[in-house]
Amino acid sequence: MFGKKTNKPQNQIDSLIGMGTHVVGDISFSGGLRIDGHVRGDITATGDRPSTLMLSDQASIEGKIKVSHVVINGTVAGSIHAAEYLELQAKAKVSGDIYYRSLEIQPGATIAAMLLHHDHIQQGNKMMTLIHGTDDVIHQIGVNADTSTK
Repeated sequence: MFGKKTNKPQNQIDSLIGMGTHVVGDISFSGGLRIDGHVRGDITATGDRPSTLMLSDQASIEGKIKVSHVVINGTVAGSIHAAEYLELQAKAKVSGDIYYRSLEIQPGATIAAMLLHHDHIQQGNKMMTLIHGTDDVIHQIGVNADTSTK
């Protein structure tokens, strides 16, 4: 009646990086990848079909993530590019810019990032900071400016 929800993550996990495992280097995968260990490097999904990255509460990543569906309950230091769906669970800790189409944040998740919706990026919207000084006080304000022509 309301249409199918196609933005939920895939349930199939094809690969696992177990707890206690440390990977240094970039990872490319297709299908589903679950990380319980630690990765220092970029994680990118390849191929034409949807992909899923799941991070447990024990997992940590230092690097950029570029995957269609991402579920995080661990720590990420780097930007996240979720082409379809991003879920930040209660123990998630993210520092880095987040690009998303659909976002779910559970209470308890910690975010030190700029959140950027894919539709706004594709329309050419840009974030800029305006600085206004009065009486030797500087104020910074984030403004979403539409630079597209209509």
